[in-house]
Amino acid sequence: MNLQEMRASDEKALQEELSKLLQEQFNLRMQKGTGQLTQPNELRRVRRNIARVKTLLNEKASKGSEA
Repeated sequence: MNLQEMRASDEKALQEELSKLLQEQFNLRMQKGTGQLTQPNELRRVRRNIARVKTLLNEKASKGSEA
């Protein structure tokens, strides 16, 4: 999901995306711990996507409280 799609989606969809990303991050950490991680850059990608989703959720929450 790219940034434009994320901005257009509602909070429920962002929460689901966040949940999916957190699960993916957990799986990657487990792979790293067991030495099975083949692409270490995936950890960085997932971590940054989590930050993007959290930022958008905070933006939407602050816009909701202003209105």
